[in-house]
Amino acid sequence: MIKRTLVTLVILCGCMATAAAQGKFFRWLQTENDTAYIEDHTEDITFRLYGSRKFTSYDIRDRKQKKDILYRPNTPFNIGVGANYRFIGINLGFNFPFINRQNDRFGKTRYIDLQSHIYLRKLVVDFYGQSYKGYYVANPESVFGKEYARQNPYPQRPDIRNRGLGMNVQYIFNDRRFSYRAPNLQNEYQKKSAGSFILGGEFFLANIKGDSSLVPSNIADTAFLRDQHYYKSGIASLAANVGYAHTFVYRQHFFLSLSVTTGIGAAKTGLHYDNGDVSHNVGVQFSNTVRASLGYNSSRYFAGIHYVGMTTRSKMPVPNTYQAFGTGNFRVSLVRRFALKKPLWGSGGYIKTQKTAKDEI
Repeated sequence: MIKRTLVTLVILCGCMATAAAQGKFFRWLQTENDTAYIEDHTEDITFRLYGSRKFTSYDIRDRKQKKDILYRPNTPFNIGVGANYRFIGINLGFNFPFINRQNDRFGKTRYIDLQSHIYLRKLVVDFYGQSYKGYYVANPESVFGKEYARQNPYPQRPDIRNRGLGMNVQYIFNDRRFSYRAPNLQNEYQKKSAGSFILGGEFFLANIKGDSSLVPSNIADTAFLRDQHYYKSGIASLAANVGYAHTFVYRQHFFLSLSVTTGIGAAKTGLHYDNGDVSHNVGVQFSNTVRASLGYNSSRYFAGIHYVGMTTRSKMPVPNTYQAFGTGNFRVSLVRRFALKKPLWGSGGYIKTQKTAKDEI
């Protein structure tokens, strides 16, 4: 009886400590915006019409030969609608056949792409979970020669399969005056130019495989990759990153937002060769994440384009060579915000924003 009571007390204390830690963490996440720079619209309903294209890439580069092989999937441009309210956001995208008519030219790609970009006031979190099957060679002239490229503009590799999993977490130092949400979630309005240093960490796992060598047997330059042919490669990397972001605002409404971070860490790379051999290499890994947005923002309306792209580069067991995995998203958005007279649920510390004529288009 005493033993059970002690165990129960330990569990209760653990739960209380966890809840207290979570409470401190959530309080730490909250930011009181400098209202001269940022106008908060998280209590409004943000409705958007958007078009987007998600993408991934795999590059094999030989620095000694100054040659590369660029593999790309055939992904559609989707059109959809979405909405945000407080911390809840949903987007529904659709692939319309009359927009995407390039399957015959680039081949067919089957994919699941679960990219998620979470923009908090102090943190930004990028999550990548992908599975792609079906690629084409994007630079056939460099790989196979001009004559072959004329007859085969985009050689297809329906057998290539790629799976990736990664996460990137970054801290925003100037969270009171700089907003990632304004260009990317559209539930804030950045009224003045501001920037911030960024610091974080990331991990990335990837595996790419083909039924035959990823270095084509009929490649024009047989010295590429020292004539090493492999059908499978895997990478596991861990890195720290640092960077800077800045939003330039012109006449209160027109903006250009740029963000670049560079990471350095360690990566383990494995190659499975056609002859059955397997080689591994542990070396330095480099990465970078780029975010760029351009458009118009006000208290009620937003119109803009935005891009997020991540690339990780790791050394291969073959000297003077490396492979690069990339992933990201390109989006065009038209947004209208609808102010509510009262919150949909709870009080939420709701304060109705007073808008003037100069805040409208």
